[in-house]
Amino acid sequence: MTQAPTSPNKRAQIMTLVAAFLGWLFDGFEMGLFPLIGQPALKDLLGASASPDDASKWFGAIIAVFLVGAASGGVVFGWLGDKIGRVRAMSLSIFTYAIFTGLCGFATEAWHVAALRFIASLGMGGEWSLGVALVNEIWPGKSRALIAGLIGAAANIGYLLVAVLSMNLLAFMGDVRGLMLGVGLSEGSTEYLLRNSGWRFLMISGAVPALLVFFVRLFVPESEKWQHEHDRGATSHWAKVDLLGVLGGSAAAIAIIWAWSPMGVKPGLATLVTIVGLGIALLGYLYPVRQYLRRAESSGSLSAAHGEATVKMMLFGAGLAAVALLGTWGSTQWASRWAIELEPDPSKHAKEWTLFWLSIGAIVGTMAAALAAGRFGRRITYAVLCITSIGGSLLLYQTNDSYSAYFLFCAFVAGAFTASFYGFFPLYLPELFPTAVRATGQGFAFNFGRIVAAIGGLQTANLMGFFGGSFPNAASVMAAIYLVGICIVWIGPETKGQPLPE
Repeated sequence: MTQAPTSPNKRAQIMTLVAAFLGWLFDGFEMGLFPLIGQPALKDLLGASASPDDASKWFGAIIAVFLVGAASGGVVFGWLGDKIGRVRAMSLSIFTYAIFTGLCGFATEAWHVAALRFIASLGMGGEWSLGVALVNEIWPGKSRALIAGLIGAAANIGYLLVAVLSMNLLAFMGDVRGLMLGVGLSEGSTEYLLRNSGWRFLMISGAVPALLVFFVRLFVPESEKWQHEHDRGATSHWAKVDLLGVLGGSAAAIAIIWAWSPMGVKPGLATLVTIVGLGIALLGYLYPVRQYLRRAESSGSLSAAHGEATVKMMLFGAGLAAVALLGTWGSTQWASRWAIELEPDPSKHAKEWTLFWLSIGAIVGTMAAALAAGRFGRRITYAVLCITSIGGSLLLYQTNDSYSAYFLFCAFVAGAFTASFYGFFPLYLPELFPTAVRATGQGFAFNFGRIVAAIGGLQTANLMGFFGGSFPNAASVMAAIYLVGICIVWIGPETKGQPLPE
């Protein structure tokens, strides 16, 4: 006989929120860090004789590998969180993304960065699902909308820090140089670490969040809801061998990315690879949960109908997340690159200011979306977010033909609407799954959309070719994906006012 979970104290709630907020903030900063220093890093690693085309191919490949790794990490670390506990798994996920980001600073070949970045992204994908599960299980229902908004805002604060760093990179590197020489580091070592925009130093600095692990282990309590499931034996149905399915799913996802890359195959064959690969990836990422449910059903601790409903919710959640992620990565994320085309003068910092105002908008939007979902309901809020995201995207891409204050205002509006989903998901996705599979279920739902986003990002480039290289027309077409979201959200349950399922 096990004791039902009790209400945690206020200190436990605060410590949990601080850990999840900082974990996701550093996660966002490190996600934005490579786009900032990727080009100078590849220039350094590939050598002066390498062509710009080679650097672009490697840059695209590393971004795609990151998205696949994050999707895989959402399932792997979610599985780990459901098996050994939220706190221990979250500590491992933060340690993974921090240490392997730092190790990128010691890379001597471009493929070293790709491999290390893939492992780091496993932790980044996992940290979201674990932090969200833990916070939702510890904070009471009436507070969860506000908490979801704070978690959604955290990563965008990380992106905001990247934008500020980018605008002040030269001055920052000068201060770092003086500090290194002042503590006795040699001129040669200092030059090695700071050449080419200081990419090695910045990557090595990415290991700093590993210190957050000590805070998590010392001050963050385990979820009593998970502990209750553990005590009654529900966590014993997870098996390591099931992760082979995730490995197969990751391989299929990478094959899709390769097929659409400049090194891939013709569009017709690439389409076939995509269809087959998505099917394999879907089955692979679902495999650990399906096997868990089968064992739980065999033991009599779970009904077959309950297991089938869980899989349906995973697919439903993945559909919602795929719409939002594809809209972001296939449309809004191109705005900073477009800003450089409109204003090529680097002294104007067009790219950085665009990212800055996109991030400010995103912080506002994530908070507003979570509070709106808490007040008006989950389904109607998601549908409205889709409609406003279409409007925000078209406002940015169809009413601007030059870089100006109005352009930055439109970036703020587009960022607020299209990023608002990342405040909505920390509230809604945990409500779709019972405690025993919550971390894995929402990890799959949110992160499987990254694979779709990776494919969609490559399609944006193809659409640009169709529209004669036009950023705004290609991005505007990609924004039509939100119409799909307006339709599918009504398939799922309305969970407003309901407790988390046990």
